[in-house]
Amino acid sequence: MSALSDNLVTFAILAYLIAMIGHAVEYALGNARTRVATAAPVRELVGAGGGVVPTLPAPVPSPPVADGPARRARLAGLIGVGATAVAAVLHLAALVTRGLAADRMPWGNMYEFVLTVTFIGVAAWLVVLWKRPSLRKLGLFLTLVMVLLVATAELVLYVPIVPLVPALNSYWFVIHVSTIVFASGIFLLGAVPAVGFLMRNGYEKGKRSFPYTLAKRLPGAASLERLTFALHAFAFPIFTFAVIAGAIWAEAAWGRPWGWDPKETWAFISWVVYAGYLHARATPSVRRNVATWLAVLGFLTMLMNLFGVNIFFTGLHSYGGLD
Repeated sequence: MSALSDNLVTFAILAYLIAMIGHAVEYALGNARTRVATAAPVRELVGAGGGVVPTLPAPVPSPPVADGPARRARLAGLIGVGATAVAAVLHLAALVTRGLAADRMPWGNMYEFVLTVTFIGVAAWLVVLWKRPSLRKLGLFLTLVMVLLVATAELVLYVPIVPLVPALNSYWFVIHVSTIVFASGIFLLGAVPAVGFLMRNGYEKGKRSFPYTLAKRLPGAASLERLTFALHAFAFPIFTFAVIAGAIWAEAAWGRPWGWDPKETWAFISWVVYAGYLHARATPSVRRNVATWLAVLGFLTMLMNLFGVNIFFTGLHSYGGLD
């Protein structure tokens, strides 16, 4: 079962890569235009006596017809979406088989944690895409993130299945870690439209240099900014609950609810930054691009909490599984 999980992760990475290529092709063909079929001009006939002979009504113009490149661009985008859905199914199957092989929830180390967070992110993306298909072109950036993070987990963070350390053998493991994982996955997805908004907003304000050359094919800045806010507003209360649940668990396990352990410290920093983003977003005098930079900063603190703390620091939360 463990070997099956490993193979499924590999296939999921390949499917994410195919999805990313599909979306990249859609971008490459993005300059294709739609051809509008127009009717031939109507001519009036003049009779022998100089009178105008009535003519038939002008035919109704045909609806816009996509030319070859536009059709291929749309097809490539749909292939990207389909490959993303296949990758998500493989991703979920890898997590389920990993959990069955370990006889526990698959969140016991960095490898398993990253796999779960990325799955939550891509599952949430498919839900967003189902409700708002116009955001499809964000799929290029989402699948790029998936390829990078899942491949990093498989190539760098992978560890064989081992039993949980004694401190994690508690029902709080499911309560605390599941909510942290879920909130982190939504924050991961929220970072994608946040970066997209900053690119698109710069493009709409007249900036044409790289990376804004990609931005002209992104959805509108306003829709990206609204999606960024909606995702963060949804994830923040869950993240808050997860931090509180962690403090309750710490009281039961270690006799104190908070001890400024490196993981606790960075969780607090992330909470403050995300709270600052939501406050700035609700303040009319704060520009939307300034507030969105706080959302991006919040995600960077989450990455620091996930990778930096486990690699460079030691503490009571050192369960990364890396030597």
